[in-house]
Amino acid sequence: MKKYLLFFIGTFCVLNPSFAEEVVLSDTYAADDSYSVEEPLPATETSYQNKQKITPSRKSLLANDTSDPLYFVGDNQFLSDSFIYFYDERMRLGQYIGYGINNNFVIHANMHYQFDFSGEHENGFSATEFGGEYRMNHGNGRIRLISDALFGLKAWGSSHVRTPEYADSSYYAGLRFGRQYTGITLAGTIKSTWVFDNARGLSYIDFIPEAYFCFQYDLRAGIGFDLRKSTNTHLLDNQEWLNLKLLRQYGNTQYVGHVDYEFGTGKFQLGFDVKVLF
Repeated sequence: MKKYLLFFIGTFCVLNPSFAEEVVLSDTYAADDSYSVEEPLPATETSYQNKQKITPSRKSLLANDTSDPLYFVGDNQFLSDSFIYFYDERMRLGQYIGYGINNNFVIHANMHYQFDFSGEHENGFSATEFGGEYRMNHGNGRIRLISDALFGLKAWGSSHVRTPEYADSSYYAGLRFGRQYTGITLAGTIKSTWVFDNARGLSYIDFIPEAYFCFQYDLRAGIGFDLRKSTNTHLLDNQEWLNLKLLRQYGNTQYVGHVDYEFGTGKFQLGFDVKVLF
């Protein structure tokens, strides 16, 4: 019986050479009891797994990189952004909530509250903003240019605070476009805002070019310019902002620090955000 079994194994090895090495080695080990088969070192498998973890693809990075200028909240996902800003003896607290209805449409709402330390008593809530984003192009074509339409309105601003961000009612519309490369995103936004106020009505337009850098999985940085042109410089000056941010990511949570500088007034704005993707 053993001869027939060996004959069958030998015939199978001739017909299937890829299996021959395994069969011959196994038979050799069985014939020599003094030879012991060593177990594979677990370190090899562990190091391979670690290597896989520390080299995520660019696509996986973008899936939860909520600070990327071209990031888009996915289908049935929530994005929470809690933030605090300090500027010109004023502190502003805010909360943003965005929800992805599908991979093409996002709705959001946000609100600020201002504490005034200058003695002018401009304390109160800003107008609550309700808006949306529509992804017109996902960048899958030949040009690979991503483009989004932006729109929204603000209402119920505090009567104690008289700034465009805190106006009783305003509307805005804009276009965001750009392209994502390995390790860098280049984007630009054009946004026009119309403020409807009995005594302080005006409109202004923002052009915002940005560059966003991904140094490694958990460390990113961004630089941008906000060039604002106002139709009524007595109520809102033309402004030129330099925006810098540095962030650290842990899973789906980002901690973002901001430093912004306005060239006309020479004033700085400091800010901190905590972004969580659900």
